[in-house]
Amino acid sequence: MPKVLVSDSLSETAVQIFRDNNIDVDFLPKLGKDKDALFAKISEYDGLAIRSATKVTEKLLSAATNLKVIGRAGIGVDNIDLKAASKKGVIVMNTPFGNMITTAEHAIAMMFAVARQIPEASESTHAGKWEKSKFMGVELTNKVLGLVGAGNIGSIVASRALGLKMKVLAYDPFLSEERAKELGVTKVELDELYSKSDFITLHVPKTDATAGMISEEAINKMKPGVRIVNCARGGLVDETALAKALNSGHVAGAAFDVFSVEPATNSPLFNLKNVVVTPHLGAATTEAQENVALQVAEQLSDYLNNGAVSNAINMPSITAEEAPILGPFVKLSQHLGAFAGQLTNEPITEINITYDGKVADMNTKALASAAIAGVMQAQNPDVNMVSAPIIATDRGIKVSNTTQEKSGVFDSYIKLTVKTKERERSVAGTVFSDGKPRFIQIKGINIDAEVGSHMLYTTNKDIPGIIGTLGQTMGEHEVNIANFTLGRKDIGGDAIALLYLDCAPNQNAMESLQKTGIFQTVSALKFEV
Repeated sequence: MPKVLVSDSLSETAVQIFRDNNIDVDFLPKLGKDKDALFAKISEYDGLAIRSATKVTEKLLSAATNLKVIGRAGIGVDNIDLKAASKKGVIVMNTPFGNMITTAEHAIAMMFAVARQIPEASESTHAGKWEKSKFMGVELTNKVLGLVGAGNIGSIVASRALGLKMKVLAYDPFLSEERAKELGVTKVELDELYSKSDFITLHVPKTDATAGMISEEAINKMKPGVRIVNCARGGLVDETALAKALNSGHVAGAAFDVFSVEPATNSPLFNLKNVVVTPHLGAATTEAQENVALQVAEQLSDYLNNGAVSNAINMPSITAEEAPILGPFVKLSQHLGAFAGQLTNEPITEINITYDGKVADMNTKALASAAIAGVMQAQNPDVNMVSAPIIATDRGIKVSNTTQEKSGVFDSYIKLTVKTKERERSVAGTVFSDGKPRFIQIKGINIDAEVGSHMLYTTNKDIPGIIGTLGQTMGEHEVNIANFTLGRKDIGGDAIALLYLDCAPNQNAMESLQKTGIFQTVSALKFEV
């Protein structure tokens, strides 16, 4: 039975979801704040469910010997060392849809607050003052809202802003003209958005490309009197540059829910006129907290029980519906990678994967991850579908994927080509109706071979006596042959043999085959079947 630790505060309903799915769950909501205690216990668990209090560091991951998946109840994963988790082969999931409406509503609320100076007016009135003329605001109606990021949350903000009769400009590199039309926004470049917007609201993740994007240079391009709202991620805005612009009057106001350093006990934006600040409340509603807790419990349970991957940050998602269909092709991809990886001793420069026929319409990102993992496990058994793409990138391996319509007798096949400076090696396979992966081509030679736990692969010229030599040599060294498959290009040309063995061949048997001088390649192969 899989075992999950809940180390932050989740609802009892969410914890019960684990139990209902036959997951052994420990609900220890205070453990996330006790680093030493968490470090001591983490090795017991297959899954970890957290909010923001638990910090998943490289050190913690080093002790997580059984950990397979981390589920973050919320969008941001700043409290997780994503690179370390990926290298460790741990899937990291978030829950991007549970708090979309809540966060979007908070951005709209912050826009109203800064437009009408509501916090300052409230504080003044509480103090017994009646400073009606002091708090002159502006309407949102007919104002231009610049939306930086038009994804899940940004699109909801756009919808609400259009309902307020605002004009919405949107900058998003992934926003198509068709989608912009569907949302009712005008797609523009960033500089145009800066120059025309009365309000600017941010809805992008913090990446190398977006960190500090609202810089002094960007602010200088903005329309005088602009108001800036950030309920996305801290660090998107240069807070010192913004404070300077607020003091000069170039920026009329700002509303921030997130900060470069959190918890934010000090910021250049604090105590400035017409700056509204809240302590990262974007997702802080009863509904949102319950939604993300339930969602993370469902996602972790589905993965640990069925292999379905939802909302993963560091690997392709695999839905519960596609998992049964995709599963055999994932296994095939791993076998193709393992075949090529076990035969390749020199540094790999490229991995090329071709998907032919129906498989080209499947989740090829997941299949590519499986293939790369298969290749790299020959040198590092700890590599898996999560860590393989990261490690391949770190090693400078170029990975390419090609999809094409059915080109032969098979409804689907996958071909893997591994390149080094010295050579190029390819192997292709398919999945038959019985759900079993098969090799169908090796070294350009057609073959029909199932995958066995222990196999022997040889290459040679097509000459008489090959079968006898293989059989006699294995027999002399007490290695039993369960079955074998042969293939050749043409009479007297290049030929290959795959032997299915009851156990791994010993070194003496391998050396005896090599000493015959008949074989160019003699390789023992092992597969997880």
